[in-house]
Amino acid sequence: MIQINHQITPAGLLGKIRNLWEASAPKILSIDRDDVPGNATPVFTVQGRYTARGWTEWTQGFVYGSAILQFDATGDTAFLELGRHKTLTRMSHHLTHTGVHDHGFNNVSSYGNLRRLAGEGRFDAGEYERHFYDLALKCSGAVQATRWTPTVDGGGFIYSFNGPHSLFADTIRSLRALAVAHQLGQSLMGEQDLKISLLERLVLHARATAKYAVYYGEGRDAYDVWGRTAHESLFNVNNGAYRCPNSQQGYAPFTTWTRGLAWILCGYPEQLEFLATLADAELEPFGGRAALEEEFLRPALATADFYLKETPTDGIPYWDAGAPLLHKLGDYLDRPAEPFNEYEPVDSSAAAIAAQGLLRLGRYLMARGDEAGKRYWQAGLTVAETLFGDIYLSADPNHQGLILHSVYHRPNGWDHIPTGQQVPCGESSMWGDYHARELALLIQREAEQKPYLQFFK
Repeated sequence: MIQINHQITPAGLLGKIRNLWEASAPKILSIDRDDVPGNATPVFTVQGRYTARGWTEWTQGFVYGSAILQFDATGDTAFLELGRHKTLTRMSHHLTHTGVHDHGFNNVSSYGNLRRLAGEGRFDAGEYERHFYDLALKCSGAVQATRWTPTVDGGGFIYSFNGPHSLFADTIRSLRALAVAHQLGQSLMGEQDLKISLLERLVLHARATAKYAVYYGEGRDAYDVWGRTAHESLFNVNNGAYRCPNSQQGYAPFTTWTRGLAWILCGYPEQLEFLATLADAELEPFGGRAALEEEFLRPALATADFYLKETPTDGIPYWDAGAPLLHKLGDYLDRPAEPFNEYEPVDSSAAAIAAQGLLRLGRYLMARGDEAGKRYWQAGLTVAETLFGDIYLSADPNHQGLILHSVYHRPNGWDHIPTGQQVPCGESSMWGDYHARELALLIQREAEQKPYLQFFK
């Protein structure tokens, strides 16, 4: 399990964070030089060069969002203009894309970051440019909410690109699109001008994910332990009844794919922060503030505890907590993760996402006067310290990736295995690099006593 460093502080990580931004800048520019209109979006690296892998174009917002974060952290306006221009010219089709569950990834990472920085006065955005970002995010949130499957218990969920039967753990972070759109006063308009609340769909999706994707050690099945997660939950679309867990990118339905867990661990604390901005009256239809906050807090705590327990000492997890050959590594949880082992790959992208969740969860708990939050906060800093260190941070200017040892789809065999190695290693992913930058920015702002990083304003 993780060995938490209780002495490390955000200020103590600034040296590593500066190194990260220095390494990041030429990589963003290198990727941009390869960015030809009409080409597929970069997804992960092969021998250090970003390449595409057709599934959906779910990573494009991370490409341009990374440039925007680079500006946010360093003040280099060249990256602002890069992200601003590419968002304007390349991202509009994502706003009305009805076929995916990825609006929070693509549009909040691009349009959302620009809106946030404009609101902070970080660049000269005129009235109509700010309205442009608002309108984009209103559309995105409403379109995302159209992918809706009702459940037999009166709830429902935003279904994945697999179809109406499929609830993905990942989608908890796409709720950011609904949250911002609701904050801006948007609703989804249905047949005969039916007005559908985006906040209601946000809450119901979060409830479904908490109920079906997260386990709490209550005997739901023979493998029910506190914090285990299912990547996918399957439903009978004829009556909305839950059928069983499944996994697309993990090893099996009854094992925990660590990036799926990380999405949940990151998503719920963010939504708890969002709930805090709403008036009590808005939350009354869902049982009131206290009850709703506890509903969102429970899956966050469960997944955080599972992550701390089932991750090696340095905070970097293997790609699946139940991967079939982990036993060949012996006491792998009692030592740092080994990216170059012979049996199972690690996934640094899961660490980048989970670390942010641990920090946000810890901060939320401490603000409530719960000293247990300090443990999660320090765990998040511990993961970041490893992630920004020499083993994982790529300083090689010829490697377009920023954070090494990321895994995309191990069951499908999509990840590059270098010559002489037995498992994928030494490569990066666009979501891993983006979330490492987001993590670094969150910690940097804390160290410099700047405004806390949030997706909404």
